[in-house]
Amino acid sequence: MVGEEIDRLAERSGFSGVVSVSRGGEGVFARAYGMAHRGYGVPNTVDTRFGIASVTKGFAALVVVSLIVEGLLALGTRVRSLLGADLPLVDDAVTVERLLAHRSGIGDYCDEDAEPPPRPQLLSSAAAYLPALEGFPQRFRPGSRSEYNNGAYALLAILAERATGVPFANLVRSRVTEPAGMAGTEFLRSDALPGDAATGHLADGRTNVFSLPVVGGGDGWIFATAVDFRRFRAALHAGRIVPREWVARMTAVHSPETGTREEHRYGLGFWLPSDGSTVLLEGYDHGVSFRSVSQPADGLVFTVVGNTAEGAWPVVRWLGGELLR
Repeated sequence: MVGEEIDRLAERSGFSGVVSVSRGGEGVFARAYGMAHRGYGVPNTVDTRFGIASVTKGFAALVVVSLIVEGLLALGTRVRSLLGADLPLVDDAVTVERLLAHRSGIGDYCDEDAEPPPRPQLLSSAAAYLPALEGFPQRFRPGSRSEYNNGAYALLAILAERATGVPFANLVRSRVTEPAGMAGTEFLRSDALPGDAATGHLADGRTNVFSLPVVGGGDGWIFATAVDFRRFRAALHAGRIVPREWVARMTAVHSPETGTREEHRYGLGFWLPSDGSTVLLEGYDHGVSFRSVSQPADGLVFTVVGNTAEGAWPVVRWLGGELLR
């Protein structure tokens, strides 16, 4: 019945993407719809990789926490200790924890209500984001309130690199995706996408290539398959990425209000709806819509990814109403 209703909903809404549902790590439903590349007539498959925008923040948070577990960072580490003279407008009281929880107050290079940052074609590594973060004044006193901030996570990737001497993309691979068995998840160049990667499409039919960084950073734009999130959620809650006690801390509320459209609460890298039983990862940007929902108590995971900005949301809403009861 779930599959039949999703089929009807996808047809009515013109959904292009992939839907995956699992329970206890076992697949219940996985189906692809629409086109990965409209111009060449390439259909989406369940193995198609999509740019998943801000979902990457969850992976960045896990990298940082893994470094905390090893003693290379701490929640209380002041970012100035790693930045040195770089980014002088960042308040000296900003800590790793405040960046993770969107409570740092740093100026945001990529405000949620603004257009893409200028010259994204220069953003080809985590370190390349440093010049993009320059020149944005502190917005509020660190820790005094919460406000969703892309720049905070771009900065976390830079800090992780400086703490380890290892490129951020390699840290994500070795500390998150490989332990989780996420074979289809990695940072790809947006100007050289492989044949199994979907192209994002804008409302006017153009692709999103001019809206993307060359390579994503801590705040967004890793590529992944929907079914990889079955493996991710199983690995996360089993403590195979970071210890379970840290998973509990990351999925506890650190920011009751974040100023976002749905007013979800925020932990450390994860969205926390007010129902108290689910944990979200979400990505929304030019040419992508993504949400992965887990209900740890019964092992339910559903993931919807679309290669348009609005396409996933009708399916997400229906699945939430049908499965989260």
